[in-house]
Amino acid sequence: MQRYRSAAALIKARRPEKPVLALRPHAAGRAARWFRQNFDGDIAYAYKANSSVFLIGALYGAGIRHFDVASLPEIEDAATIPDAELHFMHPVKARGAIRRAYELGVRSFSLDGEDELEKILQETDGARDLKLFVRVAVPAINSLIPLEHKFGIAGEPATKLLIETRQAAAKFGLTFHVGSQTTTPDAFVMALKAVRDLIVQAGVVIDVLDVGGGFPSRYANSEPAPMEDFMAAINTGVEALPARENIRLMCEPGRSLVSEAESLIVHVDARRGQNLFINDGAYGTLFDAAHLGFVFPARLVSPHVEADAPLGAFELWGPTCDSIDHMPGPFLLPDCISEGDYIEIGGVGAYGRALAGHFNGYGTYEEAILMDEPQLSMYAADGSGSHDAVRHLRT
Repeated sequence: MQRYRSAAALIKARRPEKPVLALRPHAAGRAARWFRQNFDGDIAYAYKANSSVFLIGALYGAGIRHFDVASLPEIEDAATIPDAELHFMHPVKARGAIRRAYELGVRSFSLDGEDELEKILQETDGARDLKLFVRVAVPAINSLIPLEHKFGIAGEPATKLLIETRQAAAKFGLTFHVGSQTTTPDAFVMALKAVRDLIVQAGVVIDVLDVGGGFPSRYANSEPAPMEDFMAAINTGVEALPARENIRLMCEPGRSLVSEAESLIVHVDARRGQNLFINDGAYGTLFDAAHLGFVFPARLVSPHVEADAPLGAFELWGPTCDSIDHMPGPFLLPDCISEGDYIEIGGVGAYGRALAGHFNGYGTYEEAILMDEPQLSMYAADGSGSHDAVRHLRT
């Protein structure tokens, strides 16, 4: 794959007609190293966030060996990674997927009901080498995408399930998820208190605690607390657990490892007032901007715009014939932007590539590697991510 100094260098060299997925593997590696240095446990990358071989390779090179997988295709793909330990953390699984996962070496499964526990035991022929996690329901606090309504168990049913699962598991764990893009550590404080109360009520000893994902990234409309605050909250909550010295920690970051590691370069096909028509959108990598309110950092890539050019607020429209192909933003870009210009949209490394489809025949991309810094970063030591960095880029 070709490498370029920046989006501006890529555009100058290629003038791409298709949208470009621009990878920054060094950003994924930096995020992984930060987690390894600051989280006292196993870091299981959420494979569903982005399975690009370049980003997986960067994470692997930074020491990631655990992977949170949520489907059989993900397991079959990730099973080719040397020395990888896979954790099948979807709480509801097809019987065939459980059976095949076990054949491929998976021993780690999550569940949130007695029926799922029975299913796992049946499809693994009563295996005695299982690491079983009970998914606990916890409240979502300051998360952009709450997850507690679909999975998780609480109250008296949870107490009963903990006891039953402890008896069946070689290693027994609890897991929870505070919701995607959680911007303050309060959610982890409340979740860990709920976990502590449940352990005491059930009178069980746990071997592993998986604090899940939810760790945030920076977006134009979402400025989370520093990542250090999340780690401090987790450490404080974990220290209060019964028999803490026997508990191994795990987490499942996805967004926070790869969001910064990929951007999208799009062409402006038309401008109508403050509406820009671009060649990717809601049916492509910008699903979250259309349907979940994400405002990704964006900058005009042009050699013809002054650094202090006044900004305007724009809405983006994708290339399909569907009117829901709309990203309302607002996206702040130089007010002189016009048809034929290019925009680099940052922060799409988490879920953008994974969600892209082929509606209306779109959804094919060029790819390249960029060597510069992301527009916004939770980890960059050089202060990357200031408002100046998001305005626009000159060649």
